[in-house]
Amino acid sequence: MDDLSIRDRVPVDLRSCISVLAEVHRRDRYPLNWPADPYRWLSPDNTRHAWIAERGNIVVGHVAVHCPVATTDPVAATGPGSATGPVTATGPGGSATVAEVSRLFVAPAARRHNTATKLLHHARQWAAEHQLDLTLEIVDEPGSAAAIALYERTGWRHTHTATADWTSPGGRPVRLRRYTLRETPDRGVGPFGRSGPRRGRGPADRAGGR
Repeated sequence: MDDLSIRDRVPVDLRSCISVLAEVHRRDRYPLNWPADPYRWLSPDNTRHAWIAERGNIVVGHVAVHCPVATTDPVAATGPGSATGPVTATGPGGSATVAEVSRLFVAPAARRHNTATKLLHHARQWAAEHQLDLTLEIVDEPGSAAAIALYERTGWRHTHTATADWTSPGGRPVRLRRYTLRETPDRGVGPFGRSGPRRGRGPADRAGGR
């Protein structure tokens, strides 16, 4: 039986989220540059909403939706699950029409259960209910292949690739792929996109912590 559940993140969850993030960083180098203040990294001022995945009351995954910011933060957008970039789209009267999916990571032990896909589904549902399009950034490197496959399989559109204005820990340039997703409340996209769930260890699981 799959006892995975997704719920809104509350402040008391942050310590557990940081423990999972540290495990992901050791294994997958996400975030690429470890933040000086992990609490602040998980809860920046532009956070709109955040969710955690739990199994048996243990946090195994996380995702957030942020308001777009004007410049790319060298810590904020450091991996395939992160999105904080130069998006400033606004609607009539200055109301934002775009939100960014960010801080997506999944504990290695929870990557065989479509955890990342289910977290993304909650973010997509929230965006549709708020009539917001979504965007995200992902580091363009071979290790991102599974995450890229997940996004493209579930409706995300690659718009462009650019060099970040920050570098890797070793000082190398970092290339970022930018994706967008348009949502409407009546679109009816399920948690696995339009193509249905994948069996076994598919891209949704391998990509969860990246």
